[in-house]
Amino acid sequence: MYTDQELTIRPITEQDMERLWELIYKDEQPEWKKWDAPYYPHRAIPYEQFIQTNQDWIGDESFWVIEVSGVVRGIISYYWEHEPSKWLEMGIILHEGHLWGKGIGTRALKLWIAHLFHTMPLVRVGFSTWSGNERMIRVGEKLGMQLEARIRKVRYYEGHYYDSIRMGLLREEWEALNND
Repeated sequence: MYTDQELTIRPITEQDMERLWELIYKDEQPEWKKWDAPYYPHRAIPYEQFIQTNQDWIGDESFWVIEVSGVVRGIISYYWEHEPSKWLEMGIILHEGHLWGKGIGTRALKLWIAHLFHTMPLVRVGFSTWSGNERMIRVGEKLGMQLEARIRKVRYYEGHYYDSIRMGLLREEWEALNND
């Protein structure tokens, strides 16, 4: 668990499952999905179906919750693009629009990056987004990330093509920025 004032990131517990379902799977067209890879489909699922997957969520070191003032507001995660070479990608979703644009995502990712670099032998962390998600690109820039790839016009959404964006940060860049 890591904390920055009212913000905490921590592993998922059984008590989080109903709240996670409400945030992620209760609605067919949640607002957050407009920004999180909206070109991939999203489906609502009944709580009874979701709760059967709790073994996939609880205690999974690659998925944690983001709490703001003690209330679960989102998730933060990582996945291996290529584990043998320690190529790790991360992601974040703040599921409620009233929290966007307040620096919470930047602060949560800063805690997550610190956790990843302190607990794993990583050389780099990064994430992928799309050019329509300008807020996520700004978060990467605020964290000191570099634009590593722009794959042009490969994300199609609502009649328009967007670029796929990949941003990354090397351990030595992180340490220089954060005096680890």
